[in-house]
Amino acid sequence: MQALRIIVCVLTVIMTFLTLLPLSKNQRWWVRVWDFPRLQMVSLCLLFLLTELLILPFDGVLTGVVIILTVACMAYQGWWILPYTRLYRVQVKKTVPNGHSRIKIMNSNVLTTNRETAQLLSQIQEHKPDIIVLLETDQWWEDQMAPLEADYPYSLRCPLDNLYGMHVYSRLPMHGEQIQFLVAKDIPSMHFRAELPSGEHVVLHCLHPRPPSPTEADESTARDGELIAVGHTAAKAHFPTIVTGDLNDVAWSRTTRLFMKISGLLDPRRGRGMYNTFHASYPFLRWPLDHVFHSKDFTLIDLKRLDFMGSDHFPILVELALTPCLGKDQEPLEIESDDLEEAREKLELAGVKLTDIYPANKKTGQ
Repeated sequence: MQALRIIVCVLTVIMTFLTLLPLSKNQRWWVRVWDFPRLQMVSLCLLFLLTELLILPFDGVLTGVVIILTVACMAYQGWWILPYTRLYRVQVKKTVPNGHSRIKIMNSNVLTTNRETAQLLSQIQEHKPDIIVLLETDQWWEDQMAPLEADYPYSLRCPLDNLYGMHVYSRLPMHGEQIQFLVAKDIPSMHFRAELPSGEHVVLHCLHPRPPSPTEADESTARDGELIAVGHTAAKAHFPTIVTGDLNDVAWSRTTRLFMKISGLLDPRRGRGMYNTFHASYPFLRWPLDHVFHSKDFTLIDLKRLDFMGSDHFPILVELALTPCLGKDQEPLEIESDDLEEAREKLELAGVKLTDIYPANKKTGQ
């Protein structure tokens, strides 16, 4: 029993350290990775607390300290994920389909080595999105997606063998389309305006930055810089704007929150759920990596995570209505002066210039 008590106390101290670690602005992967498993850490804290209440004596200062630390960690981790539960108010209003001013987007990280293409094509046939964003696509995947060309005559294609290929297929006419390499010569992003059946134009930014990890990038600098730069561009846009893709960052991270503040974009998941898309094969190790953010010109028709299709990611499907009058009182996250300074620092560290980003703020889109 004594040994178990020591183990629980040590684990609580470790949990406290890992909870505090992401407060640092250190960009190293082994710091930033602890932004991800906050739900899992809440669950572990609850397990620790129940164990502590069962086995620790209640007549010592150490017991009180250990329990306070556990509760504090659980509360702090829970504060970050709370907006992505039904206990929080929704950020984006729900609406019903009406008219031609709407857009349905399917975002799917297919996993380059995945060969189960039939399931993806079946999902596309079933849900009939207007725009399909496919990530981790190489030439093999481009060849397998050839059946889409009949229904999706517009496309942007960048097949790569490095897990960062990207393809966009669209039923809607594309204007001013560009493939850019903002932070690395082998990491593409795609930018264009889609013309809705109503004749209105919507800007889309499709991203897949490299994650901070021991096998990918030692630091989150490039990922953070790309997100903040696109956020600045979205904030200046005269067109309704959507940012989508596998951002390799969780919805509740400090960087994603900063992106939302800088851009003024909204997240339809807030108040509705986490919609965890990765990892598809390990239920306990899941978090929301695939995102759709949009300007307040839109309200939500539908949002769903689709079924397993052979990848380590689940696809995500969102349908939005372009309703500026209805959405004008939707509230973005409040930006503060410290946020602007942090955003500037991230841009400088990444070496990204705002003038390099697709100029969605111009009426011509060119």
